[in-house]
Amino acid sequence: MLIVMETKATTEMVEKVCSEIERMGLTAHAMPGAQRTAIGVTGNKAQVDSDRISALPGVRDIIHVTQPYKLVNREFYPEDTVIDVDGVRVGGENFVVMAGPCSVESEEQCLRIGERVAKAGAQIFRGGAYKPRTSPYSFQGLGEEGLKILSKVREKFGLKIVTEAIDTEVLDMVADYADIIQIGARNMQNYSLLKKAGRKKNPVFLKRGMSATLDEFLMAAEYIMAEGNHKVILCERGVRTFADHTRNTLDLSAIPFVKKASHLPIISDPSHGTGRRDKVIPLSKASIAAGADGLMIEVHHDPANALSDGPQSITPDDFDKLMNDMRTLASVLGRSL
Repeated sequence: MLIVMETKATTEMVEKVCSEIERMGLTAHAMPGAQRTAIGVTGNKAQVDSDRISALPGVRDIIHVTQPYKLVNREFYPEDTVIDVDGVRVGGENFVVMAGPCSVESEEQCLRIGERVAKAGAQIFRGGAYKPRTSPYSFQGLGEEGLKILSKVREKFGLKIVTEAIDTEVLDMVADYADIIQIGARNMQNYSLLKKAGRKKNPVFLKRGMSATLDEFLMAAEYIMAEGNHKVILCERGVRTFADHTRNTLDLSAIPFVKKASHLPIISDPSHGTGRRDKVIPLSKASIAAGADGLMIEVHHDPANALSDGPQSITPDDFDKLMNDMRTLASVLGRSL
């Protein structure tokens, strides 16, 4: 259920409605907007009797939400959510680019790549300190040493850091070092990890599972928001199909669907979405045209010798070209890059 308050509703009126909801044994989520405040109600297993709520001062309308996801739903919050990552705004008219290597391999590697992507205009540096790999014999990441290297990139170039927490054991450490906690595709339905991330203050970057429907994707985001963390950034990173010309199939149709169904920002990852270096730039252009709020791009100075995902990593020179192209497209589409 969604309670829409009147434009002139006072803070006291909002608090009174929230208190009444709590007395009913439900949970209230106040969401102030530019024009008015909305209050989401969760915890109900059936339609709530709204008479005792509608009679309270300041209540303008009550909407019964039909979808299983509530807090994620645009019916709850019709305005686009813009998430402020210590000065970097994700969502709305802003178009943000996250770039860096798949894995943190060394300090020299990250500083070298960080300098180039920062100079080209990226605002957020990506890099995995912990790597969930298909094979137990593949490079698993540097762990805390990798997190310390990422901190040096932030300190030297002013880039914000997004990196993955692969389980609940490392989540606290990742939250201490990173600006944004990434929940990877393999963990999209790791509910204990989602709940714990929902109790952190860091924004959470949630990747769609490789075989997940969009309803499942949005319900995973609901797990995070239900714990109190409303700073969720969604990521379309490709799904498995029968196609064999790419590693995955980047589902561009997911972007306008999410923009219509949810108020949360959504980022496109054409690196994982294709697994092919030559397809990253074309699919990046298609992503902004489809309405994505940003890109996550894998960049490596020596892709042939990368410890993970070299075939889908573009070079710094290619990243320069990509950023020039994206600035042109962003201006045409009314986005700020």
